[in-house]
Amino acid sequence: MDTSLTAAERADALLDASSQHQKYRWLVEQPANDPTRTTWNPAFSGEANVVYPAQLPCTPVVVYANGPDGVYLSAGTTAWPGPIAVAATWNLELGEEKAAAHGSESFDKRSAVVLGPGIASGRTPLSGRGSEYFGEDPVLSGLMAAANVRGLEDGNPEKPIIANLKHYVANEQEEARQSSSSNMDERTFKQIYDLPYEIAVRESDPGSVMCSYNQVNGVYACENDMLTTNLRQDYPFEGYVMSDFGSVHSTAPSLNAGLDQELNRPRWFSPARLDAALAAGEITQERIDEAAFRVVHSYIAGGLFDHPVPATPVANVSTPEHKALAKEIAEQSTVLLKNEGVLPLAEGDLTVAVIGQTASSTPTDGVSAKTGCAWDFPFGPPGNQALNCNAIVDPLTALTERVGDAGGSVVFDDGADPAQAADVAAAADVAIVFGHYTMGETQDLPDLRLDANGDELIEAVAASAPKTVAVLNAGSAVEMPWIDDVDAVFHAWHSGEQFGPALAELVYGDVNPSGKLPMTFPVSVDDTPTAGSEAQYPGIADAEGTLQIDYSEGLKVGYRWYEAEGIEPLFEFGHGLSYTDFAYDKVTVTPTSTSGDKEIRVRFRLTNTGDVAGTEVAQVYLELPSSTGEPSKRLIGWERVTLQPGEHRNVQVTLSADDLADMHLLEYWDTAAGDWATAAGTYQVTVGGSVDADAAASFAVK
Repeated sequence: MDTSLTAAERADALLDASSQHQKYRWLVEQPANDPTRTTWNPAFSGEANVVYPAQLPCTPVVVYANGPDGVYLSAGTTAWPGPIAVAATWNLELGEEKAAAHGSESFDKRSAVVLGPGIASGRTPLSGRGSEYFGEDPVLSGLMAAANVRGLEDGNPEKPIIANLKHYVANEQEEARQSSSSNMDERTFKQIYDLPYEIAVRESDPGSVMCSYNQVNGVYACENDMLTTNLRQDYPFEGYVMSDFGSVHSTAPSLNAGLDQELNRPRWFSPARLDAALAAGEITQERIDEAAFRVVHSYIAGGLFDHPVPATPVANVSTPEHKALAKEIAEQSTVLLKNEGVLPLAEGDLTVAVIGQTASSTPTDGVSAKTGCAWDFPFGPPGNQALNCNAIVDPLTALTERVGDAGGSVVFDDGADPAQAADVAAAADVAIVFGHYTMGETQDLPDLRLDANGDELIEAVAASAPKTVAVLNAGSAVEMPWIDDVDAVFHAWHSGEQFGPALAELVYGDVNPSGKLPMTFPVSVDDTPTAGSEAQYPGIADAEGTLQIDYSEGLKVGYRWYEAEGIEPLFEFGHGLSYTDFAYDKVTVTPTSTSGDKEIRVRFRLTNTGDVAGTEVAQVYLELPSSTGEPSKRLIGWERVTLQPGEHRNVQVTLSADDLADMHLLEYWDTAAGDWATAAGTYQVTVGGSVDADAAASFAVK
């Protein structure tokens, strides 16, 4: 092809030279990406094979790869901390850097389209895929997803990747994900579920978006007009929309709603069905051409035509730099939830008991450090992690080395017998006890309790050890009935292959914890927005067997629920401790009166009042005027700030006019007007280290 032409000109030229059925190839993943193959199995039982002409010779081989968190099930790749862990860093630059490394590994493994990042809104912490997403706040999720897209698509110009933002939209549970309808009012849809996608698209321009399995208000996502009205018209999104695997249920309704490509093999978008729908006047040639153009244009603009993937996969793509980056993410994402003076450990002759199955690479009852490395992959052998965790440096190995360097020693117990583990802990100076639960695609969590004997083990160790540190590997919130009995708690999510070295440095204060929760941890699952209501979760089956899920909590999702209902969580959104303390004061907002569409600057003084250097994620929240009917304050910005002991800094969080418009930071959805609106009145700003921020100032919108 003539590379001097624009991507649009090249796409037009290719499609002008194509036959009708060559155009059809672009509307299905496998025919689009395997240009010389001509025959596929029947679309449905009893039908003939699906046959296409070979594609034009200038088209590349393209391979799609699932994996918002890394390259799946492939030797020689890096096992990164999961997306929820990346969100816990609150570090957009680090997230983008990780995505660029992920993209490089994916390309070298011959996959140039990555099915990720994912976005959900954290409606319930029981969601089985919550660890694949970025938490419960639309702004945090949208910006984290945008950073991921930028890293994938812009991080390696010679190794181009198309990112796929998924699963659009309101795909908030695995229970009956293919046979359920997420039913909600328009304002809830726009502010909670649609908004993070809008932010991600506006801040990164992804090449593709995937529509989800579920229905939204009774219409399947992949044949829902929101693919045009919201994605195309409101954002606007300019790439192509692909389905999830098996999420297409029609030909004409799906194509007309805005679906451009059916994932996997041809079924509903087979040549025979497209020909029939065209002949019946159910679809138009214009729409066929438009869908094909969107795919081809995205491939060309994304670099896939000009930079073919390697002929064979590169054997080892996990570089020392990537491993160092995985360790840095593990350090910044591990959240210190509680610390009553036991951490950091002192240098010297300490006996440290390391206890629990996930501490060691040696399996106990099928559980090992690899269990905490990544989420469970359901489409393979039991206990198989989605990422390649074979290179894991387990906590036991890293702690043994670090404690030895400090002049101490480590004793280990696998925790299978809590009474024996308690005896080991009693003879030590401090016990570090590990707990976990597994989660993953296809099923939700049954509860928020630790797997196996986790709670019993921690309780037994805490009852006998002089000091106890609990370390949790779980991709969502955890109930902690033993919280008052332990001295410290680290929450480490699915922490990747370098968690051992990261944890050792955190425990000794070589690295000061800075992670913050991107989701609320309730005292009990009974405190969550959907608790006690089958209609809200998992839904009630209608006459056709479709679960009708009532999103009657409305805007009260995540911290908005706890704030509005006055429910005290175990650990609030944004919470995370350091080995030092920070003080906030002298909060000002400029201007003090505005039209609502001009730049706003929030300034405050942040002081490290402790004895060691540390990094604080200073968070800015906004409470809208009561006339808007908002349930609580909302996150509008943050800044990671590193300070030496006693140092203070005047911090400014600037909300540009573009920020205000693109992320609707001051706005609410006016259902009557069918548009975003900014209310006149007083806006209250609070800053602090979590949603409990209370250093305040205000401004007015005229």
